[in-house]
Amino acid sequence: MSIWTQITAAVSALAKGEPLSAVFAQLRTPPERSIAFTIAVIALGAKMAKADGLVTRDEVMAFREVFQIAQEDEAGAAKVFNLARQDVAGFEDYATRVREMFGAGHEALGDLLEGLFHIAMADGQYHPNEDEFLKGVADIFGLGEREFRQIRSRFVPEADPYSVLGLTPEASMEELRAAWKTQVQESHPDRLVARGLPEEAIKMAEKRMVAINRAWKDIKDARG
Repeated sequence: MSIWTQITAAVSALAKGEPLSAVFAQLRTPPERSIAFTIAVIALGAKMAKADGLVTRDEVMAFREVFQIAQEDEAGAAKVFNLARQDVAGFEDYATRVREMFGAGHEALGDLLEGLFHIAMADGQYHPNEDEFLKGVADIFGLGEREFRQIRSRFVPEADPYSVLGLTPEASMEELRAAWKTQVQESHPDRLVARGLPEEAIKMAEKRMVAINRAWKDIKDARG
């Protein structure tokens, strides 16, 4: 059974009039959390699309790129997206329920925020309303300013390579090398799946690895 079949089933099981955010209370155990992760990215992405006022073709393509949505599964993904857009509940309710599902401090919350950045930057622009939205999500998830800037720097153009590695220019090469190695290890696909990400979302890890390795190379080149 594909993850999209499972998502369709989870959404269909909602009681009449029940908001989409209610599914997060039903998908708390690890096997189901990968389904909830996918729903969360789509649902919060839909809320973010309302933040900048429109849904572009690039943003739709970003959903497909992250989750490798097959043509036969597009209807299911669209249903989740539209339910979230139509729901009167604000993004705060969605983000709070997701945090409660994974638990405060869970690494998957950072992964989820990264997925939202991937979608936000799909059209090559970073709208101020998107920044405000994503900062609000990060705050609810319990991610600090440093971690938020670290994730943002992987996507927003002209990023500071030190921010990508979560350090400052004052850090030694030994500290920078250690941070680079740690992030590479944490970005391994097996580590992501182990903390609740669906295999369909591993595309995000590839983009992360590119940013991490580029930052390390830029720093090494700059320091000679």
